[in-house]
Amino acid sequence: MQTASPPTRSELRQHLVDTKIAGNIATSRENNLDHYRSLALGDPYYMFGLTFESDWTYRDVLALMAKSAGVIDDPEHRAGQDTIDPERTIDALDAMAGRIAAALSGPDPRILIATGHPTGIMTIHLALARFAAGRGATLLTPAEGLMISSGGLGRKRRILYFDNVAVLADGGALVHTHDPAPMQAVLARLGGDGPDLVIADHGWAGAAGEAGVETVGFADSNDPGLFVGEAEDKIAVTVPLDDNVFPRHYDALTAYLISRVESDL
Repeated sequence: MQTASPPTRSELRQHLVDTKIAGNIATSRENNLDHYRSLALGDPYYMFGLTFESDWTYRDVLALMAKSAGVIDDPEHRAGQDTIDPERTIDALDAMAGRIAAALSGPDPRILIATGHPTGIMTIHLALARFAAGRGATLLTPAEGLMISSGGLGRKRRILYFDNVAVLADGGALVHTHDPAPMQAVLARLGGDGPDLVIADHGWAGAAGEAGVETVGFADSNDPGLFVGEAEDKIAVTVPLDDNVFPRHYDALTAYLISRVESDL
């Protein structure tokens, strides 16, 4: 649960810019554009387990990311600084809060929370898990300990839960992963008794959205897959943000999000 008063919208906007969660971000323009090209070419690593109905070209992906995340829309801007619009971040947080509140308002809500980013934004997922449990939700933890092949190399990794947040582990280390296979395995274990809502990122979110589960997620400016999924109505809400600043910098964002959920309940 939050321990400090939530920021106002204007205070959060300034905080996002000051900490580079949004505004002038650390992710380079070159990195963003490289990932947009990769997605347009159908590289599974950037598709997060999603399939798309439309033929998304590189220019299409760039235009969508400018609209949804606020990256610079000029295709001739190929190097240097790129941006995330903090207003878009906050608008998406408000939309995410509405979806979470709707799930929590239902009878016996069942929520699954997962992250492929066990630094940075994992702290948001942990706080949301505690909040949802405190509001009476059942936090689903299927397939705990299951070993799965990951990354296409035959390497076995284990699904674990930290305070009801699913992660992927390799021995004693938590793994940054885009892989949809962990969520696919989790949903298969649940069968027809799946969650009312998934809160996730990367392949955890993509696989859930592809399976038709109500999914909200977080994504960096160099991870266009969830934004394309949202444009095709497979992901309910995607929040644009830098997903790997110091974990403590997400405290204000988390407090704002939880306060918005509370106001929508």
